[in-house]
Amino acid sequence: MSDKASFTPPSLLLTTIGLSLATFMQVLDTTIANVALPTISGNLGVSSEQGTWVITSFAVSNAIALPLTGWLSRRFGEVKLFIWATLLFVLASFLCGISTSMPELVGFRVIQGMVAGPLYPMTQTLLIAVYPPAKRGMALALLAMVTVVAPIAGPILGGWITDSYSWPWIFFINVPIGIFATFVVRQQMRTRPVQTSRQPMDYIGLISLIIGVGALQVVLDKGNDMDWFESNFILIGTAISAIALAVFIIWELTDAHPVVNLRLFAYRNFRVGTIVLVGGYSGFFGINLILPQWLQTQMGYTATWAGLATAPLGVLPVLMSPFVGKYASRFDLRVLAGIAFTAIGASCYMRAGFNTDVDFEHVALVQLFMGAGIALFFMPTLSILLSDLPPQQIADGSGLATFLRTLGGSFAASLTTWIWIRRAAEHHAYLTESVTAYSPATRQAINQMGGANTQTYAQLEQVVNSQAYMLSTVDYFMMMAWIFAALIVIVWFAKPPFAAKAGPAASGH
Repeated sequence: MSDKASFTPPSLLLTTIGLSLATFMQVLDTTIANVALPTISGNLGVSSEQGTWVITSFAVSNAIALPLTGWLSRRFGEVKLFIWATLLFVLASFLCGISTSMPELVGFRVIQGMVAGPLYPMTQTLLIAVYPPAKRGMALALLAMVTVVAPIAGPILGGWITDSYSWPWIFFINVPIGIFATFVVRQQMRTRPVQTSRQPMDYIGLISLIIGVGALQVVLDKGNDMDWFESNFILIGTAISAIALAVFIIWELTDAHPVVNLRLFAYRNFRVGTIVLVGGYSGFFGINLILPQWLQTQMGYTATWAGLATAPLGVLPVLMSPFVGKYASRFDLRVLAGIAFTAIGASCYMRAGFNTDVDFEHVALVQLFMGAGIALFFMPTLSILLSDLPPQQIADGSGLATFLRTLGGSFAASLTTWIWIRRAAEHHAYLTESVTAYSPATRQAINQMGGANTQTYAQLEQVVNSQAYMLSTVDYFMMMAWIFAALIVIVWFAKPPFAAKAGPAASGH
């Protein structure tokens, strides 16, 4: 064990670049498709609602693969797992790029998500392993910055690539990055001693997890198209999901080697911290999905401009991350998390005041303000949830929280799109009730548009539709403001002290 612990690669800088690039590429892929969704849906001939499968299929398979990371790393070794996961990710990205239909693209996104599962935990593990204890905090702050920058770079890069070239290039871009990262890490880490062990695999837990989560995601994605519980398909899917998840929970609580260690919820801070992490991240994910879609489909933005309007979100997290990492421990972390949720909730409240005349600067400034909340969100909530776990459970706790956070983001993507489209349809119905041939306001509008003809009616329908989506967007952001207000209260159920224990993931802070 000492050989492995004392191993230092020939170049720490190159190793850090190689490891960070792979994580950057994987995190980038959670959001790079967001702004390209209208284009991808249009090119492949599906609705924007079906287009969200491109996001959710990746997130669900990614979440399911996460709990396997520990078992795989013990079985094959950390470096080997990292290299194979990166290479398979490159292959899956290439296959996504050459897809010619939506089922094909979603299938390859599932594979891409599964092989991406180990990348983030392995990067974290290897960075902690190669840095001397005194510099580990810096290594983790750098990784935190990568995870904040990548989702923000995603929409800009995705928008620019989609507008300037074509959407398959948002996937092809991974090929050179992944090959370079693999080559660098292999060169730097090939002499690192490997210790592998064969441990029993919890197949029942894994299979029930895949069936339960997979069926639930299908129900969430298909529910709107099939009129929810009026459809037998949805009823059967719900029943399968409920049974599989019940089996999963009971089995995981009784198995000696569970694939997901649910017993960690016995710890108070882990329980509270995980609830606020999953709630906060799901809200953040949903906001970042709806905003670019609304800007493109209703406000006439190109993919590039939608990306640029949402990008200021990343400015403050990049500038503040090093300071948050250095000084956060001097404050009550519940106060910092509370400030984070206040800022994000306030930004949602500001967006609830938007109308169809809102300009680019206004959208961008609200995003910039929300960035202050994002900068203060991740580090305090992660520290709170790991604070009362025994040292040997830190790695498991970190893995379980990442798994639930990823799953939360995926479910948020489906529910957000469903709520948005459903509320727009309801508002559309209310608005059309007052648009009648007998209404003086309607007659006046028709005359101003050039008299009663097909073109005028089409224009009128477009105005009503745009207003319906505007009202739905306002409703959505008002709901999000209340959710973040609730999280401010929940975080105060955690109990100090919140100092990290010297576990495998916390030593050296």
